[in-house]
Amino acid sequence: MGWAIALHGGAGDIPLSLPPERREPREVALRHCLQIGVAALQAKLSPLDVVELVVRELENIPNYNAGRGSVLTTNGTIEMEACIMDGNTMKCGAVSGLTTVVNPISLARLVMEKTPHIYLAFDGAEEFAREQGVETVDTGHFITQENIERLKQAREANRVQIDYTQPIQKGEKKETPTADGDSQIGTVGCVAVDADGNLATATSTGGLVNKMVGRIGDTPIIGAGTYANSLCAVSATGKGEAIMRGTVARDVAALMEYKGLSLKEAAAYVVEKGTPKGTCGLVAVSATGEVSMQFNTTGMFRACATEDGYSEIAIWPLSVQNGLN
Repeated sequence: MGWAIALHGGAGDIPLSLPPERREPREVALRHCLQIGVAALQAKLSPLDVVELVVRELENIPNYNAGRGSVLTTNGTIEMEACIMDGNTMKCGAVSGLTTVVNPISLARLVMEKTPHIYLAFDGAEEFAREQGVETVDTGHFITQENIERLKQAREANRVQIDYTQPIQKGEKKETPTADGDSQIGTVGCVAVDADGNLATATSTGGLVNKMVGRIGDTPIIGAGTYANSLCAVSATGKGEAIMRGTVARDVAALMEYKGLSLKEAAAYVVEKGTPKGTCGLVAVSATGEVSMQFNTTGMFRACATEDGYSEIAIWPLSVQNGLN
């Protein structure tokens, strides 16, 4: 048994031809955030503190779809959501519909620790943020030129776009990968376990490009996009509607609890059998320090490290990734 950490920056139809100027900043961000998480675990911070710290950093980096890089609704507005959960206590906190909070994951933790509730949304969540004195900014802080362009592409294609979906032209009947980049950036998440088997998970996102105002995805739904108990911690990414239908994060834990599967077996089953192909990815750690990073999409920005020295930073399946390096 030893500590372990895994994080993701979204899953989807990521083309192998993703240009270096789009790929490299995200890989640098993953490496940077992984180093922060490893240092925090080595410094004996609790897993709950570690996952909040890592996800806060990812929220501050505009290369991913959370916090500063959040994508836009059909009205061109921001609605961020986040969730955090402690595996030992089963305490959790979630927020949705945020428009001014710099770090939604920290507000989710305050919901967990400072209220009798689990989930606050929209005006109530914003008011709670002001009461707690968390950092807020004008909503324009979150609206980047890249996401304005992504929304324009989605509107022209008349569709809602999941992580890393490639743009298509009007009249096309199916999604066709292109060679010139991506139309969205991915949800972020982190899971961690310490040397004593304590577990925690955190997930944060801006949702879907061109989503309806008021739409809530899997990220803040306990057991769908985010879940932790005494056996494992899971953070999912992809098409929220599919992840919610599959209760993805909870099913990983349930297969371990009721069927006696290992983390890797449970995660593989849920991703391959529990959700349609092209809709889901997840990172997970177990109480014994096992790590799983499963996806049924073309790729998933991901990274992990364990106390015994193993580390991995990748986008595509390792068989493909190794051929590109």
